Amino acid sequence: MTIGDERDSGTAQAWAALGGAPELVERVRYTGVGDLGEGPLPVGELARATVGVCGLAAAELAAVRDGGASGDALRLVVDEGAVATAFVSERHLRVEGRVPVTFAPLSGFWQAADGWVRTHANYPHHEAALVRALRLPSSTPEALRAAVAGRAAVEVQELVYARGGLAVAVAREYGEPQPLVEAVRETGVRGRALGRAPEGRPAAGVRVLDLTRVIAGPVATRTLGVLGADVLRIDPPGLPEADDAYADTGFGKRSARLDLGRAHDRAVFEGLLAEADVVVTGYRPGALERHGLGARELLERRPGLVVAELCAWGWRGPWAGRRGFDSLVQAGYGIAARCGVDGVPGVLPAQALDHGTGYLVAAGVLRALAEGGGRGLRFSLAGTGSWLVRGLAGGGSGSGGGSESGGGPAAGGGLGGGYAAGPWLRETGSGYGVLRYAASPFGEWGVGPSRWGADRAVWLPR
Repeated sequence: MTIGDERDSGTAQAWAALGGAPELVERVRYTGVGDLGEGPLPVGELARATVGVCGLAAAELAAVRDGGASGDALRLVVDEGAVATAFVSERHLRVEGRVPVTFAPLSGFWQAADGWVRTHANYPHHEAALVRALRLPSSTPEALRAAVAGRAAVEVQELVYARGGLAVAVAREYGEPQPLVEAVRETGVRGRALGRAPEGRPAAGVRVLDLTRVIAGPVATRTLGVLGADVLRIDPPGLPEADDAYADTGFGKRSARLDLGRAHDRAVFEGLLAEADVVVTGYRPGALERHGLGARELLERRPGLVVAELCAWGWRGPWAGRRGFDSLVQAGYGIAARCGVDGVPGVLPAQALDHGTGYLVAAGVLRALAEGGGRGLRFSLAGTGSWLVRGLAGGGSGSGGGSESGGGPAAGGGLGGGYAAGPWLRETGSGYGVLRYAASPFGEWGVGPSRWGADRAVWLPR
């Protein structure tokens, strides 16, 4: 089927938001079958569109590096089975045969006196903050359920957030519109000339400094890695990452820890930055500015860079500086209510805001490289959610919502059963043992991830 089909309009919308030439979208074809078991919102279309434009951007960069700026020979086929499998990669992951725990017991929906609250307590420091804020007698679902039941949803939200935890009142209406992509700065300065690239590796030789965490940003950078980039993830030593999360998203990259408050580590970081072509960040607005590493500062120092920033709630408004995850944005943006059944909130059949935003970030980086660099781009989970409910809505099928595992009254759910994921599952060794994992729609990583933070903070030789 070609991009001209009515249900493929999402690809054209996303490509236009990325600033791509409209005529190129006609060269994308989708094949195969993929079923995410979607409910009332068109998650399948979001998945195929975001992966489609990422592949198109990769093909465009390959054509440019091969000397054909117009991409005359560009053709792209995207398998929908690969898309659907990759979009729920964390559910397919097995670590030495073990099924990872996606959501902790205190992460989920909880009924308040006047509605519902969604909590996120997967990280120990967030669980501890939730327990402190609500003065729970124990770290159990029963204690949390009782504490939330006697309070208003917004009261719980603000109490928990003030103590460093994560809770969001489930909104009944969609949030304010947010842009899918923002091009916030173009310096007019070209980055390093890239030259020709090996077939299937259009980002070969590109150095990507990865300052992201959890899912969305790491999906973007593991995608750049499978396309040939040298991706180095840097984390602060005091902020933990879940082993299972990194086992899923650590493909295609290396990982080291640096404390930017220490002179030696800061000097190492500055050396890495001096040789980077791309910086991808996934922290709250203002967080990196405290270290002089906001997009504006980075582009003033290195005007040929590509800087892609992503956050949860968007870049303006009262929630811009708040912490957030896919499940929380679904709740706070009105998506959970839309996916609910009989007044109980539900969820999208995939962490689609995370994965979709990740592929959009990778696509934006690839397009910026194809156009020479010197650009700052912004993305957000709320922007992807806004596009889902406004730009894409109406293309979904079904009337009921699925439910996301993770505690609370709405626990349960599963994947759609309309296709077989088997052809897109692989096994490999890693720093965590043997992994079963979902393949990338764009090729093979070749090796599994090392352990989080275990690599040297150096670039590979070009």
